[in-house]
Amino acid sequence: MLAETLAAIRPADPAAVAEARAHQDRLTKPRGSLGALEEIAIRLAGAAGACPPPMPAPAALAIFAADHGVHARGVTPWPQEVTVQMVANFLAGGAVANAFAAQAGVSVTVVDVGVAADLPDAAGLIKHKIGYGTADLSQGPAMTVDQAVRGLEAGIAVARDLVASGIRCLITGDMGIANTTASAALISVFTGKDPAEVTGRGTGIDDETHARKVDVVRESLRANGLPADVSSASEALRVLAAVGGYEHAAIAGFILGGAAARVPVILDGVIAGAAALVAAALDPAAPDHCVAGHRSAEPGHAAALAHLGLRPLVDLEMRLGEGTGGLLAHPMVCAAVRVMHDVATFDSAGVTEKPE
Repeated sequence: MLAETLAAIRPADPAAVAEARAHQDRLTKPRGSLGALEEIAIRLAGAAGACPPPMPAPAALAIFAADHGVHARGVTPWPQEVTVQMVANFLAGGAVANAFAAQAGVSVTVVDVGVAADLPDAAGLIKHKIGYGTADLSQGPAMTVDQAVRGLEAGIAVARDLVASGIRCLITGDMGIANTTASAALISVFTGKDPAEVTGRGTGIDDETHARKVDVVRESLRANGLPADVSSASEALRVLAAVGGYEHAAIAGFILGGAAARVPVILDGVIAGAAALVAAALDPAAPDHCVAGHRSAEPGHAAALAHLGLRPLVDLEMRLGEGTGGLLAHPMVCAAVRVMHDVATFDSAGVTEKPE
């Protein structure tokens, strides 16, 4: 499934990009006056290979949930059982992501790819469990390469099923206590940044815990003998297996699945950014199909977005995860595309253009 998906991904269509840019310049507004929204609409045209691009609605949020063995290193004060408790909260509709999704008219699906407990069947829950949490990445590989591939294919399967059901925009979400530690390790490897530059305070930790977290990230890179430069898909898979989480693998697959279907993917925060680095290493065209929903307060997220060449739509100093930043961005992405569909051109409206 992974090979088939990668073979289906195409880069942005340059003809559609050029047509969309020219169309923006003909609309009844000063050129460039919608700022980043114009670039979003042009990006989606290139991704879809059509101008104007399809409306990115209806949309679906997929929250990929998993636990992490590195939790045992004391990188967060939150107990690991919060992961399974928050999954129940999502399914009951009580989380911030649920509130934002209701506001935006977005469906919510929760995917268990590695929660360290057996979850009861429930409406809105999909089970693709790869394992009961990863191993401690600071002591060796968090998972096997086979497990990493299974995680990628779980995300691809979720994306395929959502698109087949009529979804036209995918939004990434995550849940996993200690997953910002794994994210920092992934981002450090893929961007070449020092762990101290990309390791943040996650759910809110004191200076002592933060220093321990940075040390743990350093240990994970040494323990796994990771390359300084990831230059092949096989190396990318090894890095993902060494220091990633099951949710990182699944989100990367979710991105690849959206790209293969030419359906836009709105990325959330630092966990999605780390996963997008994996997807981009597996196929450099994958980011052409992504929109950065927001910029997380986590320092590693800015590094990931810069490496991916993505500009965030929202910067509200958020660091919650769950898909909340992507959900806030979705109405803006829809508005950007709506302009391409509904706004008159100077010619059609009989409005005089500014002289060249």
